[in-house]
Amino acid sequence: MANHAHTVLDILVNNHPGVMAHVTGLFSRRAFNVEAILCLPVADSATSRIWLLVNEDGRLDQMLRQMRKLQDVYEVTASTEYLKVFADLTADMNAESNVPIED
Repeated sequence: MANHAHTVLDILVNNHPGVMAHVTGLFSRRAFNVEAILCLPVADSATSRIWLLVNEDGRLDQMLRQMRKLQDVYEVTASTEYLKVFADLTADMNAESNVPIED
């Protein structure tokens, strides 16, 4: 994660095949980079929560409006509340990458 200001998009979606492709495709078509993705089913497994770590820039509000139009997206919010989750995961993954692999 570079020195850009980041935000986390918290997206509640219908949990079925293809939803992640629809969400990330929206970003891809607009050349808007997603820095990190975390996705887990919610307790009932009918829905999932996707967290996307993205750079804050002038296009973000438009991206949120476009995402809310997707059929399988129920709710979208932008927040810095979950930045620490991504920072902790990055630190853990970097630490693990320095551990020698044993055969």
